[in-house]
Amino acid sequence: MKIAVLAPIAWRTPPRKYGPWELVASTITEELVRRGFDVTLFATGDSITGGKLSYACSQGYEEDKNVDPKVAECLHISSLMERAGEFDIIHNHFDFLPLTYSRLIETPMITTVHGFSSPKIVPVYQRYNDINHYVSISYSNRNEHLSYIANVYNGINPRDFTFCPAVGDYLLYFGRIHPDKGTREAIDIALKAKMKLIIAGYIQDNDYYKREVHPFVDGRQIAYVGNADPVQRDKLLGQAYALLHPINFEEPFGLSVAESMFCGTPVIAFNKGSMEELIEHGKSGFLVRNVDEALAVLPRIAGLDRSSCRQHAQSRFSIERSTDDYLEVYKKVLSLQRGCTS
Repeated sequence: MKIAVLAPIAWRTPPRKYGPWELVASTITEELVRRGFDVTLFATGDSITGGKLSYACSQGYEEDKNVDPKVAECLHISSLMERAGEFDIIHNHFDFLPLTYSRLIETPMITTVHGFSSPKIVPVYQRYNDINHYVSISYSNRNEHLSYIANVYNGINPRDFTFCPAVGDYLLYFGRIHPDKGTREAIDIALKAKMKLIIAGYIQDNDYYKREVHPFVDGRQIAYVGNADPVQRDKLLGQAYALLHPINFEEPFGLSVAESMFCGTPVIAFNKGSMEELIEHGKSGFLVRNVDEALAVLPRIAGLDRSSCRQHAQSRFSIERSTDDYLEVYKKVLSLQRGCTS
């Protein structure tokens, strides 16, 4: 089976720091290669893979501001589609734009729907619903107007995360700095609990950072350590008392939530979007509705079994399980394709 994996090109694959979709595309690619499949990764030219690398743009447009995003995306997507006949299957991690090619090629395409940035993009998915194979990353993120061939939770490489049995002494916020992700709410929880909070993440909304985050950063109780790389991420997650995830939107998945549990660190999350699918309430963390409820459960974190957090993440969100599930999708799609052409 020859597989083409289409990654986004905002960042390198895998990302140096931030870049969740690139990270997911990389992880599945490398596991497929490890299992002996012939995989070509379509990503930026500086990407790293054990498979074959094909690229139209040398760097991601978020890392090289001389690159025009729309031009780069057009060249990137078309570079795969013009070679579509070389592959048995295309696995698209690049949102809705590649769907517009799907009636022009014969190779079946699977699209992992990483989320809907706006309801305005749904009509594109709807238009190509009959010829594409959509995979959700959580049941909560499914759109009622679309048909899905499967739900596959994002896969995480357990070897990238060190299990830490000891309970840490600080709270952690790990994610992009944006009102959707609840950075200010995490600060409020830490201040009221009189606990140290470390904030790590990419500043996506600079005005929000200046207004709601920076005034509280004193380097002692509230510390901002920047956009963490994978080594820093492993250390920060593993040594934390708990990960705070007070989101203000219906989050499709939440990689940091699963990553934290791989380290053994429980999560306190606002119960929105996919959180009920990720967290076992009272076992791997707590689902709450607001800052006050988060404060109420904080003392209970120390009593949770951190090894159970790791086991929960391993059983549901490992790259091994995710790849097994995707291989079943590939087989089903290829079987449907043969049925249509026979």
